[in-house]
Amino acid sequence: MATTVRRTVLTLPAAPVGPANPLPALRPLGALHSVDERTRRELPREMARQMEGDPPRTLLPVRVLDGYGRDRVPTDFDAVVIENDHLRVTVLPGLGGRVHSLHHKPSDRELLYRNPVFQPAGFALNGAWYSGGIEWNIGATGHTALSVAPLHAAVVPAPDGGEMVRLWEWERLRDLPFQVDLWLPADSAFLHVGIRVRNPHERPAPLYWWSNTAVEEHPGTRILAPADEAWHFGYERTLRRVPVPDYRGEDRTYPLRSEHPADYFYEVPAGARKWIAALDGDGRGLVQTSTDVLRGRKLFLWGSGRAGRRWQRWLTEPGTVGYAEIQSGLARTQLEQLRLAEGAELSWLECYGPLAADSGTVHGNNWAAACAEVESRLAETLPAPAVDAAYRAWLPYADREPVTTLAAGSGWGALEVLRAGFELPGTPFEEATLGEEQAPWRELLTSGAFPEPRKVVPPGPSLVSPHWRDMLETAPADPVTEYHLGVAQWHAGDLAQAVRSWERGLALAPSRWPLLRALAVADEEGGHGERAADRHLEAFEDLCQERRDDGESWTAATAAVGREAIESLLRAGRPADARSVWARLGPAVRERGRFRLLHARLLLAEGHRQEARAVFDAGFEVADLREGAEILGEVWSQVSDDPLPEAYDYRMRPEGP
Repeated sequence: MATTVRRTVLTLPAAPVGPANPLPALRPLGALHSVDERTRRELPREMARQMEGDPPRTLLPVRVLDGYGRDRVPTDFDAVVIENDHLRVTVLPGLGGRVHSLHHKPSDRELLYRNPVFQPAGFALNGAWYSGGIEWNIGATGHTALSVAPLHAAVVPAPDGGEMVRLWEWERLRDLPFQVDLWLPADSAFLHVGIRVRNPHERPAPLYWWSNTAVEEHPGTRILAPADEAWHFGYERTLRRVPVPDYRGEDRTYPLRSEHPADYFYEVPAGARKWIAALDGDGRGLVQTSTDVLRGRKLFLWGSGRAGRRWQRWLTEPGTVGYAEIQSGLARTQLEQLRLAEGAELSWLECYGPLAADSGTVHGNNWAAACAEVESRLAETLPAPAVDAAYRAWLPYADREPVTTLAAGSGWGALEVLRAGFELPGTPFEEATLGEEQAPWRELLTSGAFPEPRKVVPPGPSLVSPHWRDMLETAPADPVTEYHLGVAQWHAGDLAQAVRSWERGLALAPSRWPLLRALAVADEEGGHGERAADRHLEAFEDLCQERRDDGESWTAATAAVGREAIESLLRAGRPADARSVWARLGPAVRERGRFRLLHARLLLAEGHRQEARAVFDAGFEVADLREGAEILGEVWSQVSDDPLPEAYDYRMRPEGP
């Protein structure tokens, strides 16, 4: 059959993502994937230089997604299916462009780990993320802030005369447009993926990209890549060069033979073909290869320990098969980033498809022979020159304009194109996609003034890039403008000026709580804990007076401001004030797992250890528990001398010093 592209609907048990947290993410990004200066000095020069880079100071202008829960109901997701005689590819444009399924039709085998549920969890840079399939990570180290966001999608002419599916968006952490072209040649068993990132600005930009593929994990699953060494990174935040496949007496290329979660970044020789494969006990599975621009290859494993298994169950349904991740990136490790020059672009081609190799060789004791067997089979199925030729054939089509629209993403790219007049052939950001969130910024652009809100609502998102900051600085200095200007100045590192802007706005603001909360964060970052607690408390009280209804946006604001106020007051040793905030939270908010944990901390501060222990005994789930967080174990150790119950064990690093 010729390759076809069609729309469909995929129904999954799903927990709603919920509203975005309305509070700007002013605090620095967590350094989960970082190493200390001494470790950096011992690394190869190129790697160390690319680690220095320019990490984003905050998540701004992106908003945090932490309003999801754990209750799943059948939910319809718009999907696009690309199909030929060999593969059926299911793509979810509304969820970051995730490839949900890669089904090999002749063998009736699923090549990916296909999650049977949609369950958000706190793994993306901005919170909500879900496991499974193939995801496209751009921006900064970690799962992209677009993990559950809608992308633009359209049908575009393919190099072989058929059709391909284009996904594109404006990545807001780095202010870069990108595209992902999914192309399935009619006679091919490999999905071709052409990727391009462009920098339309007059300044260089940091560039981070890792394509992340989840594959089923069984005792016989082996991950192979053409490398004899790897960089091991664990959640104890150490980076060390280790041998492949055996490390500390165990073959780490079998994910279930490790106990603790870890990353293995393979040291693929410069002249070697770039590929990575996940093969089962019969030597069958998925292989991914690419043009040489995509240099890095990585294995992430959860391991066989209790916490790793607990995380696997958390991200899907109990009783389902586990998964490991095989990844491909622009640098050797995910602790690095490249530089994309002003006005430049970078593109490459990836290919995903089935591979069958001799199982005895693949699982034999000779690692070199195992890798050679996989590479030989890959060369027979998809020779390296064919990948390079496919890339050259695709490149002229990267600028081809969409023919049929499949889905719409955000309006932020359209706003940037409207502001600067960027010409981006192949990825149109149409004015029609501008929405309510972009409306005040469009008015600032056209009139020079930021509009006052027409009704009392929590403030909308702030923009922080230099050109928007400049416009805010020249706009009339009303309280709303001073609020957004302070956010932009804070993001730029001008903390003192941000505080001055917020203080100026506070003097005249009818709505004081957003400015008070921003000033409270500034106090905390400056080491003024008592003053921060006062301002957090005042912000919450002002919000309670201003709140208009029990709608989604006001509930999200109350939960976010209340949580920060309680935490700040507890740090300041003021449990009575923290209790007063707790009492004014709605019952539905207090029943959330995050707030049940917060209540246990409040009870401890009040001296009620047994009551705090009873909160754990009654059971709760912190839906937005962050990757690597150890707060459950820390609080448990204060309420009980017993070992941490399995239900609360999410520790991702070995115990001990």
